[in-house]
Amino acid sequence: MTRRIEFWFDMSSNYSYVSSMRIEAAAARAGVGVAWLPFLLGPIFAELGWSTSPFVLQKAKGAYVWRDMQRQCAKHGIAFRRPSDFPRKATLPMRIAAAHADEAWMPAFCQAVMAENFAHDRAMDDEALCTGLLGGLGADAATVLAQSASPEGRAALRRNTEQAQGRGIFGAPTFFVGAEMFWGDDRLDDALAWAARREFGEGES
Repeated sequence: MTRRIEFWFDMSSNYSYVSSMRIEAAAARAGVGVAWLPFLLGPIFAELGWSTSPFVLQKAKGAYVWRDMQRQCAKHGIAFRRPSDFPRKATLPMRIAAAHADEAWMPAFCQAVMAENFAHDRAMDDEALCTGLLGGLGADAATVLAQSASPEGRAALRRNTEQAQGRGIFGAPTFFVGAEMFWGDDRLDDALAWAARREFGEGES
């Protein structure tokens, strides 16, 4: 069975942005495939009694996180500009990503959307933006948008979110290698190392 890591992310999550910009190259070096799995943090936070990100609710943690983002992005050579609005809505591009999980352009689309927010301080939940990005990646934007807006397309993101809840995900990014869970961008390298040294057959962890 091909060695693989599952990358569970929310486009509104700042640390998901860091992971999204480095996971493909890091996984390639490790000889590991990547499954990109978008899900919504909002319902998970609501279950915890949070109305928004803990980085907003806890002022000291928020101040630390934005400084940490500067350090981490500088470390990895990733463009970063603190968003003036956080967390920003990303429902439309998240639906597009979830409904087109098998498309070759999906990872690059996710990276481009998140860069709009975390590198350029621009809104993500915008049809014109998504149309332009999809077209630039060679996708038929009109068809992709129509499929994403269909009942089946909208259900894909809901299913991912329900699966994330069922697997005990409590934050983003989260990585799985088989049944082994790793949480946070700072555990990406550990997750890749775990995947690289083991091959998982069906039912193994």
